[in-house]
Amino acid sequence: MVEGLACDLGDSFAATPVSQGPFYGADTVRFGGLLNRSPFAGLFIQHPLILEIVENILGPWCDNIQLNLTQAIEIRPGAEQQVPHRDQDMWPVSRMLPSDHEAEYLVNVMWPFTPYRPENGSTILWPGSHRRRDEDLIDPDEGGSLEIAPSSALLFLGSTLHCGGANRTRAARRGMIVSYSLGWLKPYEIQTLVYPPEMAKRFSPDLARLIGYQVHRPNLGNVEGRCPSELLGERQYGGAVDALGDEQMALIEAFRSQI
Repeated sequence: MVEGLACDLGDSFAATPVSQGPFYGADTVRFGGLLNRSPFAGLFIQHPLILEIVENILGPWCDNIQLNLTQAIEIRPGAEQQVPHRDQDMWPVSRMLPSDHEAEYLVNVMWPFTPYRPENGSTILWPGSHRRRDEDLIDPDEGGSLEIAPSSALLFLGSTLHCGGANRTRAARRGMIVSYSLGWLKPYEIQTLVYPPEMAKRFSPDLARLIGYQVHRPNLGNVEGRCPSELLGERQYGGAVDALGDEQMALIEAFRSQI
């Protein structure tokens, strides 16, 4: 599966211009929309063990998880180390809460296409940094990178301080990152634009829901008051239909009991 996906993405790696800006890095190539580029991508995105882990971590904080991002990454020879960061900081709410709060917003899964090694830019992680969320930078000596072979996966929390390493070899390092987030957050990659309804109709119902064709209680992400999954079927829209959580139902019952 790794070989097939890497082969399917080869032309995209060759055709995509290098990234711009001090965060992505000038000697890197990045592109998304991987479900459009290879039939193998969905097998990784819906890997049963990965989804079980992600749902266990994020499930306490949402009704349903969503696909936040698929991105193929090439770190070319000479690329500098990326600035350390936490991916969840893209959502300001994560920095507004106390640093010891337990909510997680995101789980990243790194799938190598080529061997990842410290010398070719393997991802650098700061173990325990999810418990030190108020520290934007931590002593570099406390961080480290792993050797990861293709067909293995590296999972880390959105609250984990990490970065891409410097590539000091003569060969490019390639891989894919798939990330999942709480279903009520705006995703990094707007999946329903990357995969509009006419395209998403070919996906399984479970995959369509994962990329955003589902309502999140209470009534979040609806279309004309209905679940967006109805865009993928033949049924015509009727009137608005509530999608409420237990908290909203309890409040309604409490209100009615006072009347």
